[in-house]
Amino acid sequence: MGTLQYLMDGFAIAFQWHNILFALVGVVIGTAVGVLPGIGPMSGVALLIPVTATLTAGMPLESAAASSIILLAGVYYGAMYGGSTTSILLNTPGESSSVVTALDGYQMAQQGRAGSALSIAAIGSFVAGIVALLGLVILAQPLSKVALKFGPAEYFSLMLLGLAAVSGLAGKSMTKALIMTVAGLMLGTIGIDAVSGIARFTFNQPVLFGGLEFLTIAVGLFALGEVIKTVLEKDTADEPVAKINRVLPTKQDLKESAMPITRGSLLGFFIGVLPGAGATLASFFSYITEKKVSKNPDSFGKGNIAGVAGPESANNAASGGAMIPLLTLGIPGSGTTAILMGALIMYNVQPGPLLFEDHPNVAWGLIASMFIGNLMLLVLNMPLIRVFAKIIQTPKKYLLPIIVAISFFGVYAVQYTTFDLYLLLGCGVLGYILSKHDYPVAPLVLALVLGPMIENNMRRALTISNGDWSIFVTKPLSLVFLIVAILWLAVPLLLKFSGRKVIVNEED
Repeated sequence: MGTLQYLMDGFAIAFQWHNILFALVGVVIGTAVGVLPGIGPMSGVALLIPVTATLTAGMPLESAAASSIILLAGVYYGAMYGGSTTSILLNTPGESSSVVTALDGYQMAQQGRAGSALSIAAIGSFVAGIVALLGLVILAQPLSKVALKFGPAEYFSLMLLGLAAVSGLAGKSMTKALIMTVAGLMLGTIGIDAVSGIARFTFNQPVLFGGLEFLTIAVGLFALGEVIKTVLEKDTADEPVAKINRVLPTKQDLKESAMPITRGSLLGFFIGVLPGAGATLASFFSYITEKKVSKNPDSFGKGNIAGVAGPESANNAASGGAMIPLLTLGIPGSGTTAILMGALIMYNVQPGPLLFEDHPNVAWGLIASMFIGNLMLLVLNMPLIRVFAKIIQTPKKYLLPIIVAISFFGVYAVQYTTFDLYLLLGCGVLGYILSKHDYPVAPLVLALVLGPMIENNMRRALTISNGDWSIFVTKPLSLVFLIVAILWLAVPLLLKFSGRKVIVNEED
């Protein structure tokens, strides 16, 4: 069967009435998650995993996995759409990838062009989503065939590269990111060792024999952590929202946005494919590119529509691009895709090269649903711009209790243990403490997901080589991945130290 036939089969799954409903619910919730400052796609996806598990309870396992991932992916790329709304209207980014949008988007809103900025952000996001999906359709099968030739040594090194990439780019301090990565790897060792059968770090507590549940930790660190932060820091002040006059962009706006949208979509997609790069980096690169190619670079930061069109397209294309390493290699490129990977593993669906052979309905159903979801987002976002702008004004005294209730009920519905509720609460407090001291949480979640797989592949490789560690450097692909991982961590450090020396010399 060719790629086109697989895609048609995917559309047959995506067009099932319940999957259309799941996609619609996902993109609507995702847009709301993006619009509400502080929640973000990671918290939104983590929060909804137990909800999808409850909704798909009576379905066959593969159908349940397909429906759940369709809804969760809808939340992911829907949040990328919604994140621009608060950036433009309030100068408050809904999530980190919308930070750059605020630079020109808020200035446009101040000039009475909020509607144009929001509609161009929606159009750019739609175009970028389609570009990313075409790339996904073209590259998914060939990449998974290449990945089938990977052995345990190659997988071990590739997963180390994934960890290094996220650790190298997460947060302000690489040291703190690496500390969080190691902490995640350590938490991943808790439970019964699959090879030897020995209990590790369980302290003879039966509840720990199965290890720590990824879902509980993700929901606690992200969703509950944000709630605690908002309550303790008394961040409940209402901010004035810019008025929206005209919703549709002018012909001039469309003309000025066409090339930035095209460039942002292509740039964002290729950056998204790189593990660890993510939507934030893509939006920054796009903004820098638009400023470089512009005939009037001084207008950036003062309401230039290219400063909205480029970054918004880039961050949406990057979210689509990030699906490629997740589905084809089993390597999540960001915190959100790590949570999506954890959700798939919950349904015994292992992302990676065998996904397209063992579970084609899940893989192609997801890809097809993303076409439908992007179309839904465009149809919803254009006429409902004013409605989503109203969501911003939801009082936090109503919003926060809802998030807490979903967190506790959701985790208990999946786990049925009071231990997980205590763990959820503990992770919420920990999430607040970590964010207060600028410790990035994404590397911990990624390491928790990848840790057991890294260990298993390392053991398998050493079994094949009779305990000879040189297998990781004698295999060409494995060596390449290890070198790239080392460079990913070393280059920023070298640049940082060389920058310090320059500053010292200038002071002298």
